[in-house]
Amino acid sequence: MTKPAEIKSHSTVENPQNGSEPETTRNPASKVETKKLQTARTKPTAAIDLDDPALYLNRELTWLEFNSRVLHMASKTDIPLLERVKFLAIVSNNLDEFFMKRIGGLKQQIAAGIRSPSIDGLTPQEQLAECLSIVRNTHQRQNQIFAEVDELLKVEGIQFVNYVDLNKEGKTALREQFVSNIFPLLTPLAMDPGHPFPFISNLALNLLISLRYPGGSTSHYARIKLPKVKGITPRFVRVKDSTVFVKLEDIVSNNLDLLFPGMEIVSCATFRVTRNAIMELEEEEADDLLAMIETELRDRHFAPIVRLQVDESMDIVHQGMLAAELGLDEESDVFRVESMMAMGDLFEIVGLDFPELHDAPHKPVDHTRLAQDPQNIFHIIRDRGAMLLQHPYESFRTSVERFLSTASEDPKVLAIKMTLYRTSQDSAIVEALVNAARNGKQVAVLVELKARFDEAANIGWARRLEQAGIHVTYGVVGLKTHSKVILVVRNDFNGLRRYAHIGTGNYHAGTAHMYCDLGMLTCDGDITQDLTELFNYLTGYSPPPRYRKILTSPYTLKQALIDRIDREIQHHSPESPGLIQLKMNALEDVDITRALYRASQAGVKVDLIVRDTCRLRPGLAGITENTRVISIVGRFLEHTRIYYFQNRGEEEYFIGSADLMKRNLESRVEVVTPVEDPKLRQELRLIIDVQLTNRKYAWEMQQDGSYIEYQETSGEASLSSQETFIEQAEKRVQAAAKHGRTKLRKQLLKYFHNRLKQES
Repeated sequence: MTKPAEIKSHSTVENPQNGSEPETTRNPASKVETKKLQTARTKPTAAIDLDDPALYLNRELTWLEFNSRVLHMASKTDIPLLERVKFLAIVSNNLDEFFMKRIGGLKQQIAAGIRSPSIDGLTPQEQLAECLSIVRNTHQRQNQIFAEVDELLKVEGIQFVNYVDLNKEGKTALREQFVSNIFPLLTPLAMDPGHPFPFISNLALNLLISLRYPGGSTSHYARIKLPKVKGITPRFVRVKDSTVFVKLEDIVSNNLDLLFPGMEIVSCATFRVTRNAIMELEEEEADDLLAMIETELRDRHFAPIVRLQVDESMDIVHQGMLAAELGLDEESDVFRVESMMAMGDLFEIVGLDFPELHDAPHKPVDHTRLAQDPQNIFHIIRDRGAMLLQHPYESFRTSVERFLSTASEDPKVLAIKMTLYRTSQDSAIVEALVNAARNGKQVAVLVELKARFDEAANIGWARRLEQAGIHVTYGVVGLKTHSKVILVVRNDFNGLRRYAHIGTGNYHAGTAHMYCDLGMLTCDGDITQDLTELFNYLTGYSPPPRYRKILTSPYTLKQALIDRIDREIQHHSPESPGLIQLKMNALEDVDITRALYRASQAGVKVDLIVRDTCRLRPGLAGITENTRVISIVGRFLEHTRIYYFQNRGEEEYFIGSADLMKRNLESRVEVVTPVEDPKLRQELRLIIDVQLTNRKYAWEMQQDGSYIEYQETSGEASLSSQETFIEQAEKRVQAAAKHGRTKLRKQLLKYFHNRLKQES
């Protein structure tokens, strides 16, 4: 494990008094956790109870700690400026979703009278209070970073300016744009006894206007919802053809004379509400699941409000009026915004064409075997074995989309079965499925209608597929189908053969460019037979089968993982130490966490690469001295799941769709597949080793749940793990192009392993 001298906290700031001695501030996220940690430390090692709440970190607080690591990326001066803006936007969107899902869920528990604590010992009310406190601190830090970035943007000629500060020519240009593109879309709504308080849409920007008749003393109120029409009403409006921008709300508020002619405008301030997104109905009582989801979407539109954001300029009386009308607690539910509301809209600025202010362009390369072999992709898989696909480093279009597109055209392909959780708006995946149906193939697609925030899109895809004659199902009642699987049945020269793709990420071309994911193309007989039985279970009334190789939730995966953890404990000895290495988005399931505690207590080394939520505390004396938790935050979103067990030399590697969360293991359909090909295992080993070794943009969790960022020890700047994977993918292509032989992949793997040894 890394020595403390080699790492520092992301909360460390330079002391302005002398510029040298660091001044360290405690992360507010750790207040409750520190108290629990002190409790755990007072217990003798032999008396440690693995059900003790002091051993478990809170799910919500650890996620907020992850969001603080994302925010820290926006402060890093070695990251291109517009990429820093991107991280500010991501943090804002993350918090919006956190309020809609997690805060909304906590408020529901409190409203239902639930007072019992979760495994970490915190009641819903305590969790809510801690979360809101951390969020307010996050907002303060976000405002500070935005102010720093804003000044740097001005140096580059990108400016946010106030309408009133424009010259006459600029104001005239924006007023003309207001009249032509904005004014027709606005609907002022009065608020008085004759006009009830209007409905406020989720996450929409609004203006609260106080006005009165000339010479009058009585104030009247009106609300205007700001339009959001792509290509017509951007949040940041250009002044002519420059890179000077004025916020949409600023333009509207300075042209209210056209909306309220003859009235005196007393005040105008922006506000925004966030509504609960958890409005799930009972599937067992639904006659039509699609109609039920449509009803849920309509109900969500009117869901309870969980947050009110108001501009800091808003009069405190007006703020109180809004809170009262919306049924909110002004002290806890209202957030005054000091700088910019809804920073997620900064993605409009991120897209500006300033190459020097962005990361170096990244173009995914073709998998070397696919790039060099123009023959039918099914022949490549059949004749040369399984392939591991690494996105976004290797192209999604020329691998997964090619697999499905070829299946839709190949006359020997008889049937295609697929699970579809999320896909892109202009999906080549859907087009291939439709094309396959037109070509007379049997096509069955399980569309998950309950994919959070993609329900409406998936309803549209389901109807499109049905209209093309595709058999569409919605999965098993009571379970979300989160697995990422395609099964193709082909009439090969020697009879029927099945081919499959099993992945860790969605069939979404957009996220395939931004998410780190894995996929495997295979025609392994046992795996494809397992998938055949899985689809029979998903589309029919078959009982859950006993699989040959794949692990699935909710029936086999959780216990299979616990059994393998226990097996590692049994195999462990000083002469042959055990090793467990798990990479995932989240470790939340209590049973898995408890099993890992047992393994670490027994001396098994446990390496965890966890993107966000992690309940387990590393480094506890007598419990997790052999465990470390690493988090990677970088250019791409880490989304890969890899599960490795040393198994006394009979190593096991798995990849799949499941995180180690209770919902994934008990109430979702997930598929995890073994990776048995030695060459593919080498590639997985390299991924794990790189992420455990590379120090740039890597963080290590401390006992109290806080994280400290690794610092580079050498004078030469090192590559992050993601940059290493980009380099590795490009070198594979260069070597293959030079020598025309994909066996060099093995040589390159050896090269990178050797380099890792030298660096460590």
